[in-house]
Amino acid sequence: MEQTNLSVTTYFIIIGFSDFPVLQTVISFLVLFVYLVTVSGNMTILLLVCQDQHLHTPMYFFICNLSILDICCSTNNLHNILISSVSRDNTISIAGCLIQIFIFISLTCAELLILVAMSYDRYVAICSPLYYNMIMNFPVCTLLAISCWVLGALESIPIFWELFKLTCFRSNTINHFFCDIMPVMKLTCSDTTFLDFYILTLGVLVSAFSPFLFTVISYVFIIVSVLKINTTTGRHKAFYTFSSYLTVFILLYTTLAIQYLRPHSVINLDSNKPVSLLNTATVSLLNPLIYSLKIKKIKKIIKKKKKSTPAPPALAQRRKQASVWRQM
Repeated sequence: MEQTNLSVTTYFIIIGFSDFPVLQTVISFLVLFVYLVTVSGNMTILLLVCQDQHLHTPMYFFICNLSILDICCSTNNLHNILISSVSRDNTISIAGCLIQIFIFISLTCAELLILVAMSYDRYVAICSPLYYNMIMNFPVCTLLAISCWVLGALESIPIFWELFKLTCFRSNTINHFFCDIMPVMKLTCSDTTFLDFYILTLGVLVSAFSPFLFTVISYVFIIVSVLKINTTTGRHKAFYTFSSYLTVFILLYTTLAIQYLRPHSVINLDSNKPVSLLNTATVSLLNPLIYSLKIKKIKKIIKKKKKSTPAPPALAQRRKQASVWRQM
């Protein structure tokens, strides 16, 4: 295949999931549905936490950060499919592609760090409940959240800089549904030794393994503390509290390991697409369900708001008549 120089090629063509227009349309509608549910679920959590004073706690503060990350990540990764299904334009500029990669890596690194902060919050709540309010105060939580966002961006800068220096590509067709680092690296004819080294060593150790290790250590201490609880009800309540965190933790790290813990030369991009969609769309969709709709406080607030919503005039009139008939 003829090499294409970066100075001549100003755009990439994103294939998506299929070359068949009908199948691509069906997948686009499914992705649109998942995206709308994801945004709606996470926005609901944000609105509920902002409106209700009882939810102004460190746990829900970090859940809000996670919801914002999920909305941003889903929008960044899925908008190519949604736009191309309407405009039939599946091209993206090289600058836009590199920015999309930078945003995706930044948000993913920030999410891994947020999971560390959330596991630490649960560790303090379960293992040191008497000191919880003193340790997890508002300035500490704010500093932890800001650090997660900033470190996520800083960790992705070396990758973005190396991608920016790529000078030639064998093709401008990306076999993926968004601009990801592995498909772009497969296209380039430039030397990617540093990128492979960074992703498989520094990227994995600093950006992934370190948060993974800290999170696992927190959960180990939590499990040990829970097992020491004498009552069955207490153990069940404690496990119920952090089991949702553990579920999302396992899902996220499993999908990321399948996608990136291999050299780009041996990765099958067709088989990586479903895993990438699972990471991008499904995990973000499940987060509000696993984290928040499972929590009793959220359920109570949703039920309370439903009860406090005024009934339509016709329905209110029928209820009034039914009440009169019962009294008769």
